[in-house]
Amino acid sequence: MAAAGDGPWLDDAAGRLVRPFTVSNGRTRPTVELDLMSQVMATGATPLGYLGPEHAQALDLCRAPLPVAELAAHLRLPVAVTKVLLSDLVDCGALTTKPPASFHHNPTDRALLEAVLDGLRRQL
Repeated sequence: MAAAGDGPWLDDAAGRLVRPFTVSNGRTRPTVELDLMSQVMATGATPLGYLGPEHAQALDLCRAPLPVAELAAHLRLPVAVTKVLLSDLVDCGALTTKPPASFHHNPTDRALLEAVLDGLRRQL
């Protein structure tokens, strides 16, 4: 029995009916370098060729910039599979990517680490 709005791809009892590796045609490596915090956004260009329903869903979600990790959560797919799908969309010009600036320049920035620690303390 399919969940409302999910079409034939999800089943209440069985979960995802299509295995993640089939979504990426068995590919495990994206053609574009993406990390979990890379921002992806639709360019407005129409992709040429066939794209699966997951590609279309990802493109729809990327109308506003989203990090790869959040997009994977929305798609309910492993991050590795999501990166392959996103790289397909980048390759055909339908998506653009932007690396997270602060993490690439200094991943051990003391101010950033202190802000994270303060946030964690507030949660406790």
